[in-house]
Formats: sequence, C-alpha cells, structure tokens
Amino acid sequence: MSIWLSEILRAWRASLRRPGFALLATGVLALGIGASAAVFALIEGTLLKPLPYPHAERLVAMGMMTDNGAATSPELHQHLMGMQGVESMGIVTSMAPSNVMIEGRPMQVPTLLVDHGLLPTLGVRPALGRGFTAAEDRPGGPLVVMLGHAFWTSHYGGSPRVLGQSLTIEGKPHTIVGVLPAGFEQLGRIFDPTGDIAVVLPTAFPANSHDDGTNYMSVARLAPGVGIGSVSAQVDTRTRALIDSAPLTTSQKSWLSRQRFVAIDLQSQMHHGARGVLLLFQGSACLVLLIALVNLGNLMLLRSLARSHDGAVRRALGASLWREWLPTLADALLIGVCASLVGMLLAWASLHVLRQLVSSDVVDLRAAVLDGFTVSLSLFVGVSTALMAAALGVWRSRKWVDMDHLREGGRSGLGRAEQRLGRVLVVTQVVLATSLLLVAGLFLHALYDAAHAQLGFSDQRILTMELAPVKAAYPDAASVQQLTRGVLDQLRAQPGVESAMAGTNLPVGQQLNLPAHAPGEEPSSMQFRAISPDFFATFGIALRQGRAFDAHDTRGGETVAIINSELANHVYGGRPLGKLIDILSGPDMVEARIVGVVENTSQYGPLGPQPPIVYLPLAQTPDKLIELVRSFEPLRFAIRVRGDALSYRAAMREAVARVAPTQPTANLRTLTSIVESSTADARLDLLLIGVFAVLALVLASAGLYAVMAVSVAAREREIGVRMALGSSSTKLLAWVLRSGAMQVVIGLGIGLVLTLAASRLLRKLMFDTLGNDRALDPWTLVGVAIVLLAAGLLACLLPALRAARVQPMRALRGE
Repeated sequence: MSIWLSEILRAWRASLRRPGFALLATGVLALGIGASAAVFALIEGTLLKPLPYPHAERLVAMGMMTDNGAATSPELHQHLMGMQGVESMGIVTSMAPSNVMIEGRPMQVPTLLVDHGLLPTLGVRPALGRGFTAAEDRPGGPLVVMLGHAFWTSHYGGSPRVLGQSLTIEGKPHTIVGVLPAGFEQLGRIFDPTGDIAVVLPTAFPANSHDDGTNYMSVARLAPGVGIGSVSAQVDTRTRALIDSAPLTTSQKSWLSRQRFVAIDLQSQMHHGARGVLLLFQGSACLVLLIALVNLGNLMLLRSLARSHDGAVRRALGASLWREWLPTLADALLIGVCASLVGMLLAWASLHVLRQLVSSDVVDLRAAVLDGFTVSLSLFVGVSTALMAAALGVWRSRKWVDMDHLREGGRSGLGRAEQRLGRVLVVTQVVLATSLLLVAGLFLHALYDAAHAQLGFSDQRILTMELAPVKAAYPDAASVQQLTRGVLDQLRAQPGVESAMAGTNLPVGQQLNLPAHAPGEEPSSMQFRAISPDFFATFGIALRQGRAFDAHDTRGGETVAIINSELANHVYGGRPLGKLIDILSGPDMVEARIVGVVENTSQYGPLGPQPPIVYLPLAQTPDKLIELVRSFEPLRFAIRVRGDALSYRAAMREAVARVAPTQPTANLRTLTSIVESSTADARLDLLLIGVFAVLALVLASAGLYAVMAVSVAAREREIGVRMALGSSSTKLLAWVLRSGAMQVVIGLGIGLVLTLAASRLLRKLMFDTLGNDRALDPWTLVGVAIVLLAAGLLACLLPALRAARVQPMRALRGE
C-alpha cells in the first residue's frame, strides 16, 4: 500500500510541476460537468421533483390533450364523475382578475376558481380555516372566499383573525373562510407563469352545466392499485359518448373525433409546456458532456503515448500491470476530482446568473438547486469517466508500444494507428459541435427575423392598461360601454395624448378564440376582437379595403364587422365587402356585415403566424359575448402619446379615477415591452443553446489543438528531415493547417448530413420552442461552416507555427 501511495504522490507531484496537461484536461471535463449539472438541477427541480401532495403519484389530469396538457370543460367534468377506480375529483381554472377593496383602496388581483372537491382530491389542508362546502359551491350559494398565502401575509399580516372577516370582491362582501398553504402557487403556474394567487372563489356550476369552454383542468385521485391506462380509457369512452349526443355541426364532430381524450399524471400536466424545452437543454448539455468525454479520452490517450517509453522501461524491468498503469490512473483521479469540484462551481455560478437574468414569468429557477444528489452524481461522473478514459488510453497505448520505444528512447513518434484514432476522436467532436451550432444558428436566425419582422402595427409611444369593470357597478354591456366611453373621453383630454382606444385585446399577446364562419360554411376558430373606433388609428393598423368603425356603429343599427387580410383572402376570395360573417352559433349567434379589411397583425408575436381575425364595434357587442369575455379577460386600454409613454402612467390612472374612483387598474406597460416579452422564451432558449454551442466549439477546438500539438511534437524529427531537404517554413505551416482543416471539414460534412437526416425532428423542435417549423437555410449552414473552420484554423495555428520554427539540426540530433 505504501508503494502504491508513493507512486500516486509521485505522479501528482510530476503533474503539479508541469501543470499544463492537468489544467487542460481538468478544464475540458469541468465544462462538460458544469453544463450538465446546471441543467440537471433545473430538470430535477421541475420535471423530477415530486409534487407537494400526499401520494402524488395517484393524481391525474383528465380531458382533451392540447399543447398545454389535458384541458376540460365544466360539462365534460360533470360527465366524467363517478368513473371506476377514481376516489375523488376536482376542477380548477383561472379567471379574469378580481376587483377587491383593501382598506378602502381598490386593487385588481389574480383569481382562481375551484370547486369543493379540489382540495380534498389533492390532499391539501388549508393553512387556516377550511375549504368550500358543497352548499357554497352552487349557484346562489353563500359568498365566500379563500386567500392565497402570500396575499394573506402581505395584506393581513398573517393574522389568524382574518377568518370570518369580509372582503369586498366585485362590489359584494365575501366572507373569508380559509387561507391556502404556502406552495399552493405551484398549481397556479399552470394558468399563470408567475403562480400568483390572491383570492380563490367557488366555481358554483349549475347541476347540469352546458359550458363547453375548455379553459379548465380536471384533477382526479385514483384508488390504490388503479392504473392511469384504465382511467384514460374511461375518459375517452365517456367523452366520445358526450360528443355523439351533443348538437354539434359535422365539422365540429369531425375535428373532435381526431382529438385525444386521456388521463395523464399531474406531474406531467404541471410542466407539460416546459418539458420539451427542458429536454432540449438536457440534450444539449449531454452533447457538451459527450464532447468533453471524447476530448478527455483523446487527451489521456496522448498522455499515455507520451509516457510510452516510461511504460516500456517499467515493463522491461518486470513491473506489474498495475505499477505500469498507476501514474496515469493517479493523474486521472486528480483530474476527475478537481474537474467535478470546478464543474460544481461553474454550475452554481451559472444558475445564479440565470436567476438574475431570467424572469420568473419565463421559467421558475428557484427550484433549481445543487443538492447532495446532484453533487454526488457529478463527482461520480467526473471521477469514473476520467479513470475510464485513462484506462482506455493506457490500454490502447500499451497495445502499440514495442521494443523500438526502448531502442529509440521514446523518440519514434506516433504510429499510423495512433494518429488515426486521434483524428477520429477530433472528427467526432466536430460532428457533435456541428449539431449544436446548427440549432443555435436556427434560433439566432429566427430572432434576427423577429427583430426585423413586419408586425402589422406600430408599438412605439403606446402605453397600455388593463381594467376589469367591477361587476356590481357595471353588471351589463351597456354599463361597461358607458364606463369605456367615459374613460376614453378623459384619456383623449390629457395633454400629449394623440389617440386612445379600448377593446378586449391588444394587437399582440392575449388570445380570444371564437367560432366564426361565412353563411353556409362550417365554423372554424378565429381570433375575435371587440374594439372602440380608434383602435386601428392608435396602433397604426392599415386599412386595406372599405372603412373603419365610427361613432355611428352603435346598437340599433346593423351590426358591422372588419376582418383582416388573412380571413378575407382565405374565406371570401379577397372580396368580402358587403358580405356577412356569423360569430358563434345557435341562439347566441351574431351576424355582422363586413365593411372593411385591415392589415394582418402578429397576434402571437413576431415569431408566430398571423391568424384570421374578426373585429366588432365594442358598442355593438351583445351582452352575452361581453359577459363571456369578462369572465376570462379584462378590458384593455391604450394611448398613443407624444414623448415617453411611461411618463403618462399617472395621467392614465387619474383619468380612470375621475370616471370611477373605486375602479382598480393594473399592468400599465408599454406596447414595446409586451412585444419583447412575446420573444422572451425564445431569447432564453437562444441564450442557453448558444452557451452550449460555444462550449462545444471551445472543447472541439481544444481537442484539435491537443492532437495537432502532440502530432507536431512527435513528428519533430520528420519535420527536421523535411526542412533539411529544402522544405520551407511556409510549406510546413500550410501542411499542418491543411491537416487540421481536413479533420474539421470531415466532421462538418458528417455533422451536416446527420442533422439534415434528422430534419423532421429538428423542425418539430423549432415548432415546439419558437412556434414555427423553420428548416435549415443556406445562410445558417454557411455561417456554421465558417465558424467551425475559423475555430479549427485558430486551434491549429500555434502547432503550425511551432512546426515552422523547428531547427533541423536539433531535431536530427534527437535533442
């Protein structure tokens, strides 16, 4: 044991005396471990962390599969009650912000609707008080409310005396019956990225609801031993029976027949939208780690070959296999431990920086921590991979070592097989780096296009505001329109305001889908907007045909509509003026005559498509449609101003206060910031993918440098002979650069072929993360090729200059 320990210490001392190799190998492995550990901590804190509910593995979400998971409606939820193998069920949704009065001050706060079965189904006990009863969860029941934990502590000081107090919501007193526990906000993030929950109200559905809006989530707790598959089959059977019996059109039934109705575990539901992006990050980090491991294996092989003479001497003197391998394994142990520790430091720093840069609205990084499991796993990966790379290097080098190494004093250089393996490993790194660079290039090109995209509207010098009319004070469409007119009059009277508008939506951000169709056609989902006449002027949306809305478009006259060019071209053949459009169906259908066509707008942001949109005058919007919109969204107001838009925030609040002193307002933001927030997810994706791509490029360049540097050193005698025979320094420089560039070109070619072969997967990836299915384009391919070739030539430059400065006589003497 003492001999082994002395060998290990001797190897470490030798590495510390000449630390170049140890520092390079440690840095290479630390970059791979740091990237992987940071992403693994993020995934463990989101996708893998158990939900904070008892027996959470038995909780499922049920309904129709959408991009955001399983969605359901009150009608479907009631139809699914009583399934075999289900112990209990509950339903939850987010609604339009509620207007509350706290100490005489009006506020607009985020709100959830839950039924009396949700908390028992989740196994959640209120931090204070109780949940809702069945009597409270029905139409006309007692007016009660539960408070969110953060709202309770910030506005009531966490006092237990809050129970039984009255909170005015929408102009009506509600009795506070309970307080949600801390951490319940995690459920709220399904509907709002911030997870803010101020107040929770009962759903109060009628016994046989016909509400088919799929803005809800049904949660069920399975009985012990019941599988998700059996419940999922029951969900599908019951839903399709409901569809068959419903009075739907042929196209609606056809569309619904193609949908999936399932039960999925609640863990997947909670992070369904982020799963694809997080797995993309994990895949990128794994590629970086793989490049680092290949690089480390290459470095350890070159290190073992450099020690081949020492190993041959040891073997000739009768040393055992372990004594021969021990110095290299000791180096690997030191490198593995140091790389793991440095990698953990890099991962911690990366997560800290991301928390400062990334808003919680985009992704919640608070749960991403480097716990004991992550640290232990990183240490195991670092040490084990370093030891395996060293063992592989020793084994391969021992296979190639012969007595010539003893006779020539270790100056025989690298053999063909040794050089071939080194080049293969470099090409492998370039292939992997090419894949990451291509993905990063696509993201960068998409964001460049987004920055230069034509939005169809102007976002400059515009300040926006949300206002949800207090329901007790403004119970119907007429009173809402009266409030709207009063606020608009006050806004237009403010100095510096050029125009003002009100409506259900802004040109970007929020969505409001309603079925609409030309008479005789099948309904299809379209974006709907109820707006004031100055909407198009305020946002600079160009009128292409017909006229805009004016003050004469009021109730009592013919209902009119304006549509965008997308809808006009695809449904009306580009000539829609004077024709009719039907919004909704059945007794609630609104028939309007088209009087104008406006430019398309990027409703989903500059990265998304421009959908068909139908506009109605706010003054002609029926009560039921206004009520439907109010249940999920507040009204939006916007002003175009002279100068800095943010300087008008106080004036905008004062204008509302003059008309309605007790009416809260919220979210006063510039339209420019809203447009920028629509690309926040894509910018985060580009940041992380870009970091991984840069790491891959650095690692691949380091691997190429190491191979070329060792190759030049090992072939010093050959270079000396070439120079003695008349070869110039310029030719030797070009020879080394050409050798390195060839490896880069081969790796680039293979990487491009593999990426193109996976083009379908790549397009799906781009659609899931950016909202479009952008394919590889020539500019991205050329850019990646230039970057890789430049990096490869820079990596070869120093070894090439060293080769050009070789002294022929010194090389031939073998000194």
